[in-house]
Amino acid sequence: MLASIHPLGERARGQRFSITVVALTIGSIGGAAIFGALLGALGSFGGGGGSVVLRAVVLAVAATIGAIVDGRTRRVPSWHRQVNEDWLGRYRGWVYGFGFGAQLGVGVLTIVTTAAVYLTWIAAAMTSSPARGLVVGASFGLARSVPLFASASLVTPGSITARVSRWEAWNGIFGTVTVCAEITTACAAALAVAFR
Repeated sequence: MLASIHPLGERARGQRFSITVVALTIGSIGGAAIFGALLGALGSFGGGGGSVVLRAVVLAVAATIGAIVDGRTRRVPSWHRQVNEDWLGRYRGWVYGFGFGAQLGVGVLTIVTTAAVYLTWIAAAMTSSPARGLVVGASFGLARSVPLFASASLVTPGSITARVSRWEAWNGIFGTVTVCAEITTACAAALAVAFR
């Protein structure tokens, strides 16, 4: 989205960057929150969704698998669908902002590039609560929209190219942070089991 939605592009389309970003953020948080709540509700079936120990074990195993997959830079199962960029010229900024945000917030409606996306939704289900699943989802949706705020200063074609190149150069760092977060999640879930 960084290469498509930025102040220069929004101005060229006759849209306001701030309105598009707010709509995208609302869509991302809202879509992810609803999906998280649904998964939390699904996880609550069967007498509270199983024991706390069982749910922690599932989360620990999923996080470990995620760290292994992401650490080896293997491709995760995904379909090859992106948001429809035709919307940029067809609709107002708040419409495509909200629509893109809702799809990106859910995370699995477009190309999935990391196992952490699936881990997030497993965690939402393992909360065994629509309310807690909603919190997991809303947090994920907010995190998915934050990178767009970094494009607020992109007002020249050169700044856009430089920023996209910089983000691509940081892919390795982002990957390392993701694997560390997955390992931390696995360890925390394992500790929850050990001290239960």
